[in-house]
Amino acid sequence: MKTQLKHIIFAAALSILAGNNAQAADRELLNVSYDPTRELYKEYNPLFAKHWQETKGESVTINQSHGGGGKQARAVLDGLEADVVTLAIAYDIDQLYKRGNLIPENWQSLLPNNSSPYTSTIVFVVRKGNPKGIKDWDDLIKAGVGVVTPNPKTSGGARWNYLAAWAYALKHNNNSEAAAKEFITKLFKNAGVLDSGARGSTTSFAERGLGDVLITWENEAHLVLNEFGADKYEIVAPSLSILAEPPVTVVEKVARKNGTFEVATEYLKYLYSKEAQEIIAKNFYRPTDKDIAAKYAKQFPAIELVNIKDFGGWNTAQEKHFADNGVFDQIYGQH
Repeated sequence: MKTQLKHIIFAAALSILAGNNAQAADRELLNVSYDPTRELYKEYNPLFAKHWQETKGESVTINQSHGGGGKQARAVLDGLEADVVTLAIAYDIDQLYKRGNLIPENWQSLLPNNSSPYTSTIVFVVRKGNPKGIKDWDDLIKAGVGVVTPNPKTSGGARWNYLAAWAYALKHNNNSEAAAKEFITKLFKNAGVLDSGARGSTTSFAERGLGDVLITWENEAHLVLNEFGADKYEIVAPSLSILAEPPVTVVEKVARKNGTFEVATEYLKYLYSKEAQEIIAKNFYRPTDKDIAAKYAKQFPAIELVNIKDFGGWNTAQEKHFADNGVFDQIYGQH
């Protein structure tokens, strides 16, 4: 009887130890992202959790935070403990190094394709039948056309929108900066409300019924059709747009403090896997994997795309256009 009791006590002790070990093995990550990635990561996170469980024998819970890209970067600098950030533009992530020393200076070289596992571009969404006949950027500056776009001061997507319009204006005005500035002034004169992020602009356009045209990410445009009805909206691809490269990185200082550096690194690396790239394509982001890109090529229209390098890189573009007293402040002050 005593021997049996010893076995029961020993088994109970083992059970408690096993439970404690299992609890200790559980991981938790916070992914701080920009506005339109909600659906993408909602689908990706369970895939990664399954991968981590199968390869490491640990469970992992991924929490998400979404908002305008610029606002999200500032939140991390102000203390939001992100293990990883998946933001709209490299400039915002650079601030985590420059202003917070939260990541290494060479963060963009640590993952393939300048740490961008997917790309996108900027398109228009109009109401079904395209009642204002919007075909290209020059239609957006016509009198009586209501434009919906977020605020470039808070939204990374809005900065891509702005630069795509600026590039179009340069191309059609003999590279005249003055003409481009006038073009952008007219465009924002037609923008009644500037939401803080891309999803807010989607809500303004699709739910509140504001405006005639929404300037937005390609994936967000498809979301409008899927969520609100292809019978109510349609996508217009302009003749020229911009190659948007949303980058990702581990917030190394936070992840090392939290003991999540390994799982956070794998979380981002796995975005480049075939399985993840399929999810990326199905959510209308442009995959960087050549095989998956070829498989889904038909769903992405061929658009002439300028590159951020054409603007001298993000630091130059930010300083010239979006910093305090930059071109945007100058033109929106005239609004």
